[in-house]
Amino acid sequence: MSIIVTGATGHLGRLIVESLLNRGIEPAQITATGRSLEKLADLAERGVATAAFDFDAPAEGVIGAGDTVMLVSGSEVGQRARQHGNVIEAAKKAGAARIVYTSILDASGSPLVLAPEHKATEELLAASGLPHTILRNGWYTENYLPAFGQAAATGTVLGSAGEGRVSAATRADYAEAAAAVLTADGHEGRVYELAGDEAFTLAGLADAFGQALGRDVAYTDVDADAHRAALAGAGLDEGTAGFLVALDADTAGNLLLSDSKDLSTLIGRPTTPLVDAVKSWAAESN
Repeated sequence: MSIIVTGATGHLGRLIVESLLNRGIEPAQITATGRSLEKLADLAERGVATAAFDFDAPAEGVIGAGDTVMLVSGSEVGQRARQHGNVIEAAKKAGAARIVYTSILDASGSPLVLAPEHKATEELLAASGLPHTILRNGWYTENYLPAFGQAAATGTVLGSAGEGRVSAATRADYAEAAAAVLTADGHEGRVYELAGDEAFTLAGLADAFGQALGRDVAYTDVDADAHRAALAGAGLDEGTAGFLVALDADTAGNLLLSDSKDLSTLIGRPTTPLVDAVKSWAAESN
């Protein structure tokens, strides 16, 4: 029996594989999957089993009877519910023991622009009859890497989120929580709301950037139209600009805020502080 990790060519999936290895899981007990075997070659060299696996047409034989499937949500917005359904059906057909799925905060009731596909996937899991665990991941600190680059170049963070607060955590924190669930009993049927311990505003984000960069960084809050225009002026297409403005509206409404301590409980330590994460980015860029 194996732990099948989907999306292991992506940031979170790769970190989940690393977290499993750090917990002492034998490499051969892990199957890292993705569309590109080439991107998994270094894991194969370390003894991790690898397999090509496409959400649009999951290959037979990758998931076996008794396996645990770590379903890392796909990146193709608008296609994810269908794609996830394909994986769930493949797992059911193969006789998988359980599925662990990375969802989004309060997926069943949140008006967050990203929530509907996750809600649909959770419903598919419930209908499948397979034992499963839902990891409702909050915002990733790394989502602010582009803003960090902007701050380094201009000394400014621009947004339209007002005083909205975000309970972000690093991908490594979320990956560690996934590994904890994958390697222990008693998580079947559970839904975990995962979020960082300390929430921050975008003004607080700018302050953390300033500490890491050793310079003043200010947050400039504008209305949605001005934000959209600034993003378009920076070269973003209309769809992307609109999506980012919508996310800031969600932030302003505190839809990325949570007081849940499920994440720190699962990983057995406080979540990574924002300023520590940002300082690591600054060190990597030097």
